[in-house]
Amino acid sequence: MSKGEVVASFVVPVHPHTVLAPDQNAGWRRLRDAYDQAAQTIKDLEADLIIVYSTTWPSIIGHQIQADPNPEWVMVDHDFHDLGSIHYSFNIDQEFAHGWNKANHQRGLQSRCVNYKGFPIDVGSVVALTLLNPDNNIPAVIVSSNMYANRSETTVLAKSCLDMIKAQGRRAVAVTAMSLSNRMFTDFIDPSEDKIHSLKDDEWNRKILEFLEEGRLEDVGQLSRTIHQQIRVQKVVAFKPMWWLSAMNGNRNNLTGKVLAYEPIHGAGGAVVSLDPTPSGAGDKEYDEDDVEHYQGERGVLDTSSADSSPEASTGPATPPSATANPLASPSGQGPALWDPTNAEGSVNTEAAPKPVGAYPHARQVGNMLYLSGVGPRQPGTNAIPGGPIHDVEGQPLDYDVKAQTRAVVANIQRIVEEAGARMDQVVDVTTFLIDMKRDFSGYNEVWAETLGRYGPTRTTLAIDALPTPIAVEMKVIVHLGE
Repeated sequence: MSKGEVVASFVVPVHPHTVLAPDQNAGWRRLRDAYDQAAQTIKDLEADLIIVYSTTWPSIIGHQIQADPNPEWVMVDHDFHDLGSIHYSFNIDQEFAHGWNKANHQRGLQSRCVNYKGFPIDVGSVVALTLLNPDNNIPAVIVSSNMYANRSETTVLAKSCLDMIKAQGRRAVAVTAMSLSNRMFTDFIDPSEDKIHSLKDDEWNRKILEFLEEGRLEDVGQLSRTIHQQIRVQKVVAFKPMWWLSAMNGNRNNLTGKVLAYEPIHGAGGAVVSLDPTPSGAGDKEYDEDDVEHYQGERGVLDTSSADSSPEASTGPATPPSATANPLASPSGQGPALWDPTNAEGSVNTEAAPKPVGAYPHARQVGNMLYLSGVGPRQPGTNAIPGGPIHDVEGQPLDYDVKAQTRAVVANIQRIVEEAGARMDQVVDVTTFLIDMKRDFSGYNEVWAETLGRYGPTRTTLAIDALPTPIAVEMKVIVHLGE
């Protein structure tokens, strides 16, 4: 029996154009040819398992693993149904799927198998398996991308998979079905006019591909937080699948990489990249995360202040990954503990809001009044800052989006208010603190009108020099609970 190993890894695009319309655009044809080249490589390696981590199969409660031995149906893409349909009939390794699920549970993860007829396979998996395994003679397994999983959870997911690969002695191929930049055109276009949606997206795509071609997969996993922040699309761009793929390869930076094709697909960045585990000698391992073996259920294990927060979630190319590290994170990444509610009568605390940065509750009720501590935009569990932090750990200014921060503040306020059993229309007074009134008032005021302004509380807006965390806006809220 083989010792069990990942013999190759691939990054592949998800849209159906490469299957249904490769000859409508020269770039789509190049991607299709690259897909065919990857399929031949898999065949030559005599792989006996293809594992697909698909960003177009989102899940919320843990990870889902396809375990129907022969899912068969017709896939029609929601946006590109005019291109036609793809009939699929896949050979799923049921034993491996159930074994992986069991290994997940042993490492503390939530997961379950999908094992009934009629469950639709997502477009990314359909495209990947149709083109990478055209004869359907290599068994496969598909896993979902949990919308809220952070890096520790994603890393442990990969380690559970490696447990099974080794236990069964498999020659496995790891595949991430994903886009690079995910910003697509919102109008239909002529195929001949396809291009990457924006110059910034293209620059970051090429930076990712430059690192991958050098075999620096772990560096991409770290850099992806910064990329997500810059591209500003709340989707899984280059981070969760890259976290998984990096862990599947031992978080290495010395793989042998090759970019087989990079082209736009309706504005998004599509690439086929081959990663050979043969050491290239080009890069040293610089794994800078906690090496998590068992998931403890806390999605703040690896807090960051950049992109670890989005239900799908990535300073310029020269900014090192550490530049956006969370200055609040403790050595374990947990951050301060929630205030003990027994310490103050009427205190309100919730895991659904970001942890306070000091010894105080989220809110305190006195009679029919509820007083909230200052609320910022940090995300519960991760400390990520939507729209990006205002500066890095060295104090160097960063670009940020005050609208995204303001919306996140309002969302956190709502979580605390509802935890107290109150409603947003009972908010009666708000004091807002802005670190840059001239720059940010207009954007903040616009979001206010769309959110809190609808309830009609009184408001005071103050300019201040700084806030305790690298954020641009914070709000102090008073709620009247009624008689």
